[in-house]
Amino acid sequence: MGDRSWNLLQYATEKAPIPLDGYTAEEAAEFKDSIRQKIVDDLKSMTGEELIELVKQNAAKVEEEKVEIPPTEPLSGTEEGKERVQDDADLIDAGIIAEMVAGLCTKSQKETFIKVITKYISHREQEQRNAEDVLFDMFASEETGLISMGKFLAGLKTTGIRRNDPRVRELMDNLKKVHKLNNYETGSSAETQHLNRETFKAVVAPNIVLIAKAFRQQFVIPDFTSFVKDIEDIYNRCKTNTLGKLADYIPQLARYNPDSWGLSICTIDGQRFSIGDVDVPFTLQSCSKPLTYAIALEKLGPKVVHSYVGQEPSGRNFNELVLDQNKKPHNPMINAGAILTCSLMNALVKPDMTSAEIFDYTMSWFKRLSGGEYIGFNNAVFLSEREAADRNYALGFYMRENKCFPKRTNLKEVMDFYFQCCSMETNCEAMSVIAASLANGGICPTTEEKVFRPEVIRDVLSIMHSCGTYDYSGQFAFKVGLPAKSGVSGGMMLVIPNVMGIFAWSPPLDHLGNTVRGLQFCEELVSMFNFHRYDNLKHLSNKKDPRKHRYETKGLSIVNLLFSAASGDVTALRRHRLSGMDITLADYDGRTALHLAASEGHLECVKFLLEQCHVPHNPKDRWGNLPVDEAENFGHCHVVEFLRSWAEKADQSSEECKPEAVTSKTQADEEICSTSDLETSPTTSPIPTPVESGSRAGSGRSSPVPSDAGSTASAGSSIDDKTKPGL
Repeated sequence: MGDRSWNLLQYATEKAPIPLDGYTAEEAAEFKDSIRQKIVDDLKSMTGEELIELVKQNAAKVEEEKVEIPPTEPLSGTEEGKERVQDDADLIDAGIIAEMVAGLCTKSQKETFIKVITKYISHREQEQRNAEDVLFDMFASEETGLISMGKFLAGLKTTGIRRNDPRVRELMDNLKKVHKLNNYETGSSAETQHLNRETFKAVVAPNIVLIAKAFRQQFVIPDFTSFVKDIEDIYNRCKTNTLGKLADYIPQLARYNPDSWGLSICTIDGQRFSIGDVDVPFTLQSCSKPLTYAIALEKLGPKVVHSYVGQEPSGRNFNELVLDQNKKPHNPMINAGAILTCSLMNALVKPDMTSAEIFDYTMSWFKRLSGGEYIGFNNAVFLSEREAADRNYALGFYMRENKCFPKRTNLKEVMDFYFQCCSMETNCEAMSVIAASLANGGICPTTEEKVFRPEVIRDVLSIMHSCGTYDYSGQFAFKVGLPAKSGVSGGMMLVIPNVMGIFAWSPPLDHLGNTVRGLQFCEELVSMFNFHRYDNLKHLSNKKDPRKHRYETKGLSIVNLLFSAASGDVTALRRHRLSGMDITLADYDGRTALHLAASEGHLECVKFLLEQCHVPHNPKDRWGNLPVDEAENFGHCHVVEFLRSWAEKADQSSEECKPEAVTSKTQADEEICSTSDLETSPTTSPIPTPVESGSRAGSGRSSPVPSDAGSTASAGSSIDDKTKPGL
């Protein structure tokens, strides 16, 4: 962070003079607020490692300066002043959590800044130490007191993080160093050694932030193991599909094995899964088109690029001799548009480069997107493409006739560059990371390198959504609803924005040039998961959402139920009842809605729970307290009288009340219970014993609607009252 950025931070604090020259007091205050907000937004964008490094650097900088930072001069309302503000804002390229930002933006004194930094670093270091110890205790052997690194790495793999992930390179290097220092027997593996606590903490320390996040299930797909199982099921169903035929316009494509079928997934957090023929190399073909288009957008901007190529679906064959009404190719995903994009790379992006240099330059972008995975070149395919390119040459000459190309365009070099891009070789593993980079706003998830600006990715995905699968694009957008790009080599790149990238490869194609198995996989994926862009995430219950924790919804339901009871909201309780929810659910302290309603003195809620919901009147919490005890402790006499009266009636006619409490159900309850195994003995009492109250997760509860969430570890109530146990 340079001196000018320090001045900007100084300016954004309360010490900045008001009014500024050329501004009214209100305008100056608004201007300062906008700068402060930009600082906050920019400072939150970086990774944890970069954050810590920046904090330490700034702490050292402030401690070295024994005098106050001199106040900056007022910025004028001139163009020069505004440009200076923009330059300073652009210098801010670090990420700092909200607590530190708040400390910076409220006071500018040196002591305050140092205090915030010290507190933050101390908190992060303490959190790191705690995480290391917890991880060791999770995997350590009770007998030896040592941790098996093989078991630890296997556990890390179940979260989706591989051993060859660049983000855990330090962990693997440290394991090798420890293995070498300990002089293990020849043939033993560094990854299977057993370490003590201190050695383990030293080994994992460089990557503890990522590792802790993985084991805490804080990735975009928390339960990655279950998600992988569902993906495997879809993969196996698609494997039996034998429809389609190989592309034969060049001999290399016709030689592929029609039984080849590979699938790779990479999430925006770098969780990886692959199955099938994922290491078999193939050429990119049309899957290169969105990537070259992205490079052109990044270097030239959308205004320049779309002055040469449109954004509309053509409604015609992908290689047809046709332009739009403005004498431009319809979009960058058809052959004409891709050829013109390549001409922009040659003539405008790097006009001083030779053809060989342009090729290397483009390949370097592809490799950055793939996180260093395999990107090669197939010269045989390139030569075959060039020999069988009559239609593409015709498109080139047709566009040159209509003056579509920029000046100084060499058509032969452009065509060769287009064929080279189509002939780049890769595999499913690399392409899944590229797709994940697109899903992650242009940031590679495995290297965390920012390759493209988010605005570029937005435009690329928009074009892929409407034009990515040749003449099937409209139906694909309707059925799948996600950005995708297919190629005649059998590839299908699918992007689920802000979630993951998927690449499927199988050479047999349908009559439109799309991989048959890839299309089937995409359609089955959105039928199982709510990934379609227009799936209703709130009300669509027949699809899975792998982005949610397994018990997240149920935990929130318990919190809502108990909060409704504690606040005396009978309407909300009635809504929970009508939705078929189990009203007897308790929090981790065993406190039910009846406990909370009684402790708060809400007689109407108590009556509703007993008379309408037929909940047990005497469940015990972990301290052995009954609802009547809660009401008595907090002096709610009217509730105490009602509960005691209800208990007396229950004792006098227990046999008569038993069927009502156990089997009296609404029609909605009958439908819900039809899917569950609710066993109720006619001789058992509807009043739970203390043992039953303490294990509400069991299946034999007396509620009309069975539940398995009795001890869900969500705070059963968010009410801040330390005088009441469990609240």
